[in-house]
Amino acid sequence: MPPVVHDGHECVQVARVAAESSQEFTGRGALKGGEVKHASRISSEHSLNQAVAESALAVIEEQMRAAAARCFLRIATGHVLMVNMFIENSKPRKRGRPPGRTAEGEATRARLYETAIALIGERGYEAATLREVATRAGVSPGLLYRYFPSKRSVVLALYDELSEEFARQSVEMPRGRWRDRFIYALELSLRVIGPHRVTLRALAPVMIGDTAEGVFAQSTAFSRVRVQTAFQNAVIEAADAPKRSLAEALGRLLYLLHLGVILWWLLDRSPGQRATGALVALLRQILPSATVALHLRPVRGFVLSADSLFEEALLNGPTR
Repeated sequence: MPPVVHDGHECVQVARVAAESSQEFTGRGALKGGEVKHASRISSEHSLNQAVAESALAVIEEQMRAAAARCFLRIATGHVLMVNMFIENSKPRKRGRPPGRTAEGEATRARLYETAIALIGERGYEAATLREVATRAGVSPGLLYRYFPSKRSVVLALYDELSEEFARQSVEMPRGRWRDRFIYALELSLRVIGPHRVTLRALAPVMIGDTAEGVFAQSTAFSRVRVQTAFQNAVIEAADAPKRSLAEALGRLLYLLHLGVILWWLLDRSPGQRATGALVALLRQILPSATVALHLRPVRGFVLSADSLFEEALLNGPTR
């Protein structure tokens, strides 16, 4: 029986088997014929064998033709599939809107964000509602929820915006002593959040007292780490930076001091927050003495201990 045909290689084998089978039966027939030519008579048994051989050869030839036809069909089909594959791949892709946010969607989000921030500044965090934001923006609540599913998402967006802008500008911090770099970072922070003072003042109870949305909440850690890292780098990369462990601890405490100044600024009722400017000036005057004090072992111990308490009380052990 001929082998089962799977590919072009076996097609060649089928053809070879067919040729060998044909030669074998033809040779046997010729040999029998030669024997008959020199024999005195042809036996009925020989005639029967020749008839059987011819019948078998006919069956094999028919099977070879069928196998060859199947090989041809498979090879032809494979070529057609390959051609179709190349044709499909060469077809130009349909043009359409690229994935991701669109300019129109970004504009809508920005408008809703600004409306929500303004309303929180006017009404306070608790009194402001997203339904009122949607009404004021002239959109359906469903559209607003697509961008801001809760007031918390608005607050997180505000934290993200302000911390990202601060981190972006802080990379331009000038080289110099750590006390000068700290004052630079402090004043930069006040400039960045300045346009949002009304909203941040309304959010002050949330930032301080809310365990889910406050400054030291786990959900807002991304924002805090950005700003905290900048204050740490202000000391670590300073020209007069102390030993690494002390520099990191001092940088974290300066970040905490900067939060105290921001709270002062939010509560400052003096015209144009003049008192906040005076406080920053006082810090600038006292920091040289702090630099000298860091050479004393008790002061260094105080900084390291205060940093440990800061982590235990406010960070609760997350990544610094």
